[in-house]
Amino acid sequence: MRSVLTILGIVIGVASVIIMVTLGSGATEKVTSYLGDLGTNLLMVRPSQAAFRSGARFESIMFKYADSTAIEREIDGIFAVAPNVSRSVQVIYGNQNRPTSITGSTNGYITGQNWVISLGRSFTEGESHSGKTVCILGATVRDELFGAQNPVGESIRLQNASFRVIGVFEKKGSLAFGIGDQDDFILIPLKAFQRRIAGNNFVSGIIVSARNSASTEKVKGDIENLMRQRRKVKIGEEDDFEVTDMKDAVSMVTRVTGTLTLVLSAIAAISLLVGGIGIMNIMLVSVTERTREIGIRLAIGALERNVLTQFLVEAIVLSSFGGLLGMILGLSITALISHFIEIPFVFSSGIVLIAFMFSAGVGIVFGFFPARKAARLDPINALRHE
Repeated sequence: MRSVLTILGIVIGVASVIIMVTLGSGATEKVTSYLGDLGTNLLMVRPSQAAFRSGARFESIMFKYADSTAIEREIDGIFAVAPNVSRSVQVIYGNQNRPTSITGSTNGYITGQNWVISLGRSFTEGESHSGKTVCILGATVRDELFGAQNPVGESIRLQNASFRVIGVFEKKGSLAFGIGDQDDFILIPLKAFQRRIAGNNFVSGIIVSARNSASTEKVKGDIENLMRQRRKVKIGEEDDFEVTDMKDAVSMVTRVTGTLTLVLSAIAAISLLVGGIGIMNIMLVSVTERTREIGIRLAIGALERNVLTQFLVEAIVLSSFGGLLGMILGLSITALISHFIEIPFVFSSGIVLIAFMFSAGVGIVFGFFPARKAARLDPINALRHE
């Protein structure tokens, strides 16, 4: 029992390190995968928050549809451009009534963000240009309003306007870490949104997808130059817009999660230090309790190195056994947590091996002093010990 309590610090330390590093790797992979699902080589053009805080007129900060057509017309390397604006509304079908998000955009929104239509079709050119009241449902909205029924051809009401369903998106699932629902939205033509929902011609953002062969850094720079010209930003003035490269977002998330994982792992590793001190303490007690036994061994011919090896091996076995239990506990808890928070379980043999070797090293370092003390006992005094 004393040995079990002694290695508890090692068990907790090894398990904590494995849990922190594995969950950090899983979180990084989850966020990276989610950002990748948003679209290939994606750039987000939005009004800057600094412009809003400066008190500038709302009309001057927001984009217009002409801005998106200018990007598509004048910037090389563009795959898809999608001006968009969103709002929360109540959607009504029959006696069903539920809140959802409605997005006004073009077919570029579907292409640029890798949406797949499982039923029906996308907007025709005429529907987009005329602002016809048609819509495409996200999978969650379809399930909540229609269940297993095919909604294509049915009509729903959005803010006192009737929209005909022409398609349904394939399910994408929740956002990173299960927060939010990508499928809980309805897509309608941008001009229909502006006329029927918003009552203005503003665009809150522009999604730009660059071609695979194009450099997103160059496309980003070209968009910034074009927007400065169109929005009449003078030299030396701060931009009233911002262009975000999703690759930069992925890199930033990777750096942040990596740093947090490193810090949390360092904190968890303190348990290994505490466990090592516990092993040293128990081995010192063991030396005191077994002084007469050590004296007998030395008296009948045991060398100092034999006694040193005996106690050192005991310390290493204790710490290694604790490391093995910590590995099993850490991997089990990580698998359980990963399942519940819906992140990938990323097994890293490297970190498991490092944690185990570190625990064995703790046994060597903290077991050496008690072993050395036992090996240097005087046989005659040790035999007299009661």
